[in-house]
Amino acid sequence: MVGMWIILIAYLILMVGIGVYYRRKTANVTDFVLGGRTLGPWFTAFAYGTSYFSAVIFVGYAGRFGWSYGVASTWVGIGNAVIGSLLPWLILGKRSRIMSKHLKAKTMPEFFEKRYNSSALKICSAMIIFVFLIPYTASVYNGLSRLFEKGFGIPYKYCIIVMAVFTAIYVILGGYKATALSDFIQGIFMLVGITAVVLAVLNKNSGLTESIDKMAAIPDASGKTGEFAALFGPDPINLLGVVILTSLGTWGLPQMVGKFYAVKDDHAIKTGTIVSTVFAVVVAGGCYFLGGFGRLFVDNVNGAPATGFDGIVPEMMNQIPDLLFGIVIVLVLSASMSTLSSLVLTSASVLTIDLIKPLRKNMSEKKELLIMRIFIGVFLLVSVVIAIFTLENPTTIISTLMSISWGALAGAFLAPYLYGLYSKKITKAAVMACFISGVGLTLAHMFYFTFGKRTLEIGGLAIHSAINAGALTMLFGLILVPVVSLFTKNKKEDQEYIDKVFECYDNPEL
Repeated sequence: MVGMWIILIAYLILMVGIGVYYRRKTANVTDFVLGGRTLGPWFTAFAYGTSYFSAVIFVGYAGRFGWSYGVASTWVGIGNAVIGSLLPWLILGKRSRIMSKHLKAKTMPEFFEKRYNSSALKICSAMIIFVFLIPYTASVYNGLSRLFEKGFGIPYKYCIIVMAVFTAIYVILGGYKATALSDFIQGIFMLVGITAVVLAVLNKNSGLTESIDKMAAIPDASGKTGEFAALFGPDPINLLGVVILTSLGTWGLPQMVGKFYAVKDDHAIKTGTIVSTVFAVVVAGGCYFLGGFGRLFVDNVNGAPATGFDGIVPEMMNQIPDLLFGIVIVLVLSASMSTLSSLVLTSASVLTIDLIKPLRKNMSEKKELLIMRIFIGVFLLVSVVIAIFTLENPTTIISTLMSISWGALAGAFLAPYLYGLYSKKITKAAVMACFISGVGLTLAHMFYFTFGKRTLEIGGLAIHSAINAGALTMLFGLILVPVVSLFTKNKKEDQEYIDKVFECYDNPEL
């Protein structure tokens, strides 16, 4: 226990030190939000990966889907690496960097405004981001607090509060540069930690082969054995929904796409693509592979686990050596604080740049930075309250919170952002329609199915699942935007403006 405390305290002191160091190197809003657009490939790739994977993945998703799909849950990690990391860097990375720099856009709402020449799109997207990043933040707190309570015996309320305070300190002080360096250090912890934990868990059951044999011996709901060790698991249709939500969703999340705005040049994009993909293979693949063996560590292997889905991974960690558990705590803390810092920085910058500043056009950069730092504190406070409430409500699970957040955000933004980088024919009306459908479908599903506790399956696909709803919302947006654009042509002046926007790809200086 002493060793665990030493590791934890040393880590927290290091994070605060990074914030203090970069306090003097953050001179303006662009420095604070994007690190001056000068970050190299390793920092950007690690920032992307650590913002992607947090306690939500390690505790919530790995436990929940490892229980449902067994060893086949590893496909989710593979999907995260290929669809969620490799393809966005290849398809979005270069064009995002060039167009955002050309438009001088620091946030996704600002990008929508300047790409589509519409202040209404900026305001709507900013409000969506602020509202739906909150449940995602709450889910991060939720996952981390469960591990802290199990490892240190500290009540989860205090874990959440302390974590919020330390995140606020280094983000408020150092901005994006502080979070980027922190993310790099946290990413190293994650790579080493997840590898050690996977080996320890497998060793607990006499190695990989023996662990898989034991999983194969566990019957599924119908009494059939072998399904939890099968290649595609007992339910491949709904497993695909998880892969789509957690992988394709990154293409439309403002805190993920924003990483491409800050990258230095095209060379950094190429290197970052490789680094980010390898990082995702190890971390995401390791997390979901680990979760696939969850049934070997709990008493009730059929039905719902006695500890609840969010208690599976903490229960697994409770059976490994204490010192390694301390490393796991730092691993999950690293992942969670990096994700939190990205979320709060995104939310605060969106509120300040896209909502407050247009109302006060003569606002100085010093005042803008001050307001942004205040909003970071406000956002953390609101998310702390929601996190405590959801933890005290045993019916709320981490995967549901994250699915609602990702479904609304990616459902609203993925298609307009992707098509906006490549096509001149996408219209404002199509973008607004996607905003409405993304949020509308998510809210309708949440109230009718999640809160109403109704169920519906079509061809084996669980429509009542928040995960599948989020995945379907994203796919629907990819169809909706080009269809609406066909019936709502751009005006002549809008088309002339868009033609000038796309000239950025011919500018060698960018």
